[in-house]
Amino acid sequence: MLMDFPQLVWPSVIKTVRNWIMVHFIIRPYFDREFSLPDFVQGAKQALQIVSSSLAGGEVKQLEGLVDRVALNDIRQSLSKMSVAERYDIQVDKADIYFSFPYQVGVMFDESDDDNQKRFVEITMVFHVLRGLKGMIERGESVPLNVGALPEFRDKISICNYRFIKEFTKGVDSDWTVNVVNHFKPSDYIEE
Repeated sequence: MLMDFPQLVWPSVIKTVRNWIMVHFIIRPYFDREFSLPDFVQGAKQALQIVSSSLAGGEVKQLEGLVDRVALNDIRQSLSKMSVAERYDIQVDKADIYFSFPYQVGVMFDESDDDNQKRFVEITMVFHVLRGLKGMIERGESVPLNVGALPEFRDKISICNYRFIKEFTKGVDSDWTVNVVNHFKPSDYIEE
């Protein structure tokens, strides 16, 4: 684990409905008329690939501006305790993602400044990754639907939780940044 964050694995029906409502009735009409969740998910996959590659190479400094400063400090501490093999396991090719979904979409307001109320949108993404999936597809191999239950794939599966935030305060031009980065292997938690 890179950060102290709950390990999110599966979608919640209630949160999925709530996310749809947030996107279509709050974010699009009041924050960003052009916002598209499918486009956001594609961008999030690209961010996962960039962040995970930099972390695997120990190049944390390159992530300044893309990953929140506080999160980078936590990640630096976690990386310093990892072996080279453990860091290698962090790297994700976006073509190896076989399932992803927005776990939670939220809107936050900061009313500490009376003159200008700050507004933020935060989206927590979950990615299921099968290392080598891209190669399997290129070779024409079929991927079983129950891939997570098969012992030969267990050590190749990892789950990544990334949380993205963007400020939508009037007059502020902001980009999406990552404020939570977490990778874990479900096989580490299965007792044989």
